[in-house]
Amino acid sequence: MASAVLKDLTYEVFSKNISKSRIATGKSIQNFKFKKNRCRLLSEYEEIREDCKGVIYWMLRESRVQDNWALLYAQKLSLKYKVPLHVCFFLNEFKELYPTTRQVEFLRKGLDIVQKELQLLNITFYLLKKTPLELVNIIKENNIGCLVCDFFPLKIVTSWQEKLKESLPDDVAFVQVDAHNIVPCWVASDKLERAARSIRPKILKQLPVYLTEFPEVCKQEKKEELNINRSLLWGKDDKLDIKFVDEILWAKPGEEAGLEMLRTFLVERLKYYGISSNDPSKKHQSNLSPWLHFGQISAQRIALEVSKLKHIWKEQCERFLEEAIIRKEISDNFCLYNPNYDNFNGADKWAVDTLNLHRGDKRAYIYTAEQFEKGLTHDPIWNSAQIQLVTEGKLQGYMRMYWCKKILEWTESPEKAIEIALWLNDTYSIDGSDPNGFVGVMWSICGIHDQGFKERPVFGKIRFMVDYCLSRKFDIKTYCAKYCPTAKASSKITKYMDSSSDSKIEKKQSSEESKVNKSNKKIAKKNDDHGEPSKKKKKI
Repeated sequence: MASAVLKDLTYEVFSKNISKSRIATGKSIQNFKFKKNRCRLLSEYEEIREDCKGVIYWMLRESRVQDNWALLYAQKLSLKYKVPLHVCFFLNEFKELYPTTRQVEFLRKGLDIVQKELQLLNITFYLLKKTPLELVNIIKENNIGCLVCDFFPLKIVTSWQEKLKESLPDDVAFVQVDAHNIVPCWVASDKLERAARSIRPKILKQLPVYLTEFPEVCKQEKKEELNINRSLLWGKDDKLDIKFVDEILWAKPGEEAGLEMLRTFLVERLKYYGISSNDPSKKHQSNLSPWLHFGQISAQRIALEVSKLKHIWKEQCERFLEEAIIRKEISDNFCLYNPNYDNFNGADKWAVDTLNLHRGDKRAYIYTAEQFEKGLTHDPIWNSAQIQLVTEGKLQGYMRMYWCKKILEWTESPEKAIEIALWLNDTYSIDGSDPNGFVGVMWSICGIHDQGFKERPVFGKIRFMVDYCLSRKFDIKTYCAKYCPTAKASSKITKYMDSSSDSKIEKKQSSEESKVNKSNKKIAKKNDDHGEPSKKKKKI
């Protein structure tokens, strides 16, 4: 039955079906009943002057045209007041967010596609240099009545928005739209949620209201250019002074490529989700994270298309939607309401207490950041994961947990572990500098959104993972053979980097530390693969 439904789902059919759904919902946003709760006012002034000459959408996180509530809201305003719509993107500032060419080039190439699509709709697009504060002069010189921006809860981005808000003219409305989450972050919860179980019912209650089809972004009647200093425009030869890391080969930028990856997931891999999608030796993951992170595909579009197949693969669809909606949205919640989302101070009290209690525990191994970066640990499984991260820009979820938890085990402190894990993730992962990434690191090292487990050295009550459980659960030999066939990983990694110091592994293992390792293994045998105490079976 499933094969009959999906066998003819080519990209052309898939994209046409989506386009038809948009048109059926509304050929224009003008008469569409937009949910105002998707927006929140950043400025004190909320009215739009009737004598204004345009609306600007400051694109940040959602680098796509269709299925974009922020762009749709900006267009709704421009159509209502019969003024031009302009889109601006400031690329220079993103070097503070993305430290390598791997991420920036994926973003920039996606923006080239956005610009071409907007041109066909009579919407001007400007890729700009310098800082977003340049918008102040642009708004004044062009008599702009409203500035619309994306929701992006990372501190560096919110600081740009705060500085701009303070400098804007008093009579300009500044509106933020959450086009990244299905249920807007501030609607889902007005406080920091401690676990998925607390935010899940709140999101599920609101989901029928917000999980709707999109109307189309329509063609504007006329196109007008902004009066703008040409020196601000990003040129073909302009580059950011950032670290070089090779671009990934398995993912192409742009909304079309993202939709094609979604189509192949629906047709080929969704049926395995939750069954073997955790197996790093198999290619059963969605692989949608690059496009989701850069906003080149909408999480809401993904959820809509996956939901259509619930009658075929109910359990698989529900497992995927749990990750794509609940787990994703709680990450934004964490970054929005916890200013210490990227450091040890952001951990819950129980985790701080237990890690502090075991701060002085002896580590069997201590590695430097450079040794981690080059995959020069004693553990071929960890080295394989690091090689995959460097060469492919991604890690399968289960391996990412193991990779991160071992950094805690092999560094001198939880603070250092967080620092190294975030540095490696943000440098090499194509979806680095993302709320999901921060929560992933903090979950692994500080037990965020988790609970306490049986106490052990170094980890305290933080959930523990052991290598032999991976072997029991997955075909880990095949995985290691692919990424780390020899003992040394550095030769396979260094070609992807511009520089990295060579250094010998400092193996600090005394006889007393060996006892610690043996103790860990004995404890781990009593626990499951996550370190959770196993339940004793009653004798009959």
